[in-house]
Amino acid sequence: MLQRINLPFLLKLALVLVSIICIGYLADVGKIILAPLFFALLISLLFLPFANFLERKLKFNRSLSTMVSVLIMISFLGGLIYFFGAQFSDLSDDWPKLQKQVIQSFGQLQTYVSHNFNINFNKQLKYLNEAGDKLISSSTIILGTTLAVFSSSMAFFVFSVIFFIFILNYRRVLYGFITNVFQDEHRSKVEDITKEVQKIIKKYITGLFIEIFIVAAMTSLVLTVLDVKYALLLGVLTGILNVIPYVGIFIAAIFASFISFAMGGSSKFLFVIMGYIGVHLIDSNIILPFVVGSKVKINALFSFIIILIGESLWGISGMFLGIPFLAILKIILERIDTLKPWGELLGDEEVVTTRPKRRLKISKKITLEEKD
Repeated sequence: MLQRINLPFLLKLALVLVSIICIGYLADVGKIILAPLFFALLISLLFLPFANFLERKLKFNRSLSTMVSVLIMISFLGGLIYFFGAQFSDLSDDWPKLQKQVIQSFGQLQTYVSHNFNINFNKQLKYLNEAGDKLISSSTIILGTTLAVFSSSMAFFVFSVIFFIFILNYRRVLYGFITNVFQDEHRSKVEDITKEVQKIIKKYITGLFIEIFIVAAMTSLVLTVLDVKYALLLGVLTGILNVIPYVGIFIAAIFASFISFAMGGSSKFLFVIMGYIGVHLIDSNIILPFVVGSKVKINALFSFIIILIGESLWGISGMFLGIPFLAILKIILERIDTLKPWGELLGDEEVVTTRPKRRLKISKKITLEEKD
């Protein structure tokens, strides 16, 4: 029988710090494999009920149910890529017009700066020329970075599909390994944690997809009302970027503001900013509590930290995958007695209240209730 060894606090702290450094180093070195592997794991949890339905109800074998799931995933991702490709192609056709309008707007801005800050046109042109020279000198770096991002994205997509196939096909083997690798006295607890993680993460990912759809629809509607060109493209882009807390909606707002400024001037630019603020308030106060819930809600501090860590380790994909990873970690920590304080540290502050759950009535037959 194994005996528990009580180590001094400083030694425990040293071991924890060394472990974090080693895990971070391995995550950085193996990002080409680990990033698509984790993404495939999340998508597999989303497709797991569908694959089980095909096998139990329609009597599909394991390989056939896996391939049907893969075809659906590829069709969805392919449709998304086609949509963005077509929209950006139209945007590239209008690029000369955008350039012309931006130059005209900058001309008006120069006049404003000259009259209000006493900086003459020659100095302004000197500043702009210096910035242009720096941009031209770095054009080779920009082109190389663009090609690297494209190639890494294609590798991420291909590896994700391959890992998705293997995870779905060998899911029972993987589940058996996770439960059997621990001692018998801990096996029941590990099984409970595994099932709970599967259940909550499936709900979480499903909620995120619903949130993406609602935010994209709201943003597209607001931009259409404001008569902003490429409203659908900007709306879908906002919905996807909104998965990145705080940072995503800010990036989308900047991009939409640039398009609106180039097309409609400063007045439309301000209305677009106000529209994005309104969408963000509705999303954070209504959509998120009713659709996603708070069981895997991470507080703002650690959300921002994991976004920075994810970007530094895995790039853009790390910014998207950081929050689900932290959510899974929070669920695991909260179900281990000795690590429960760490799980509570990652979550929001619990406010003791007796108020009932909020309900949002859509119609006579449809009523949404705030999730846990």
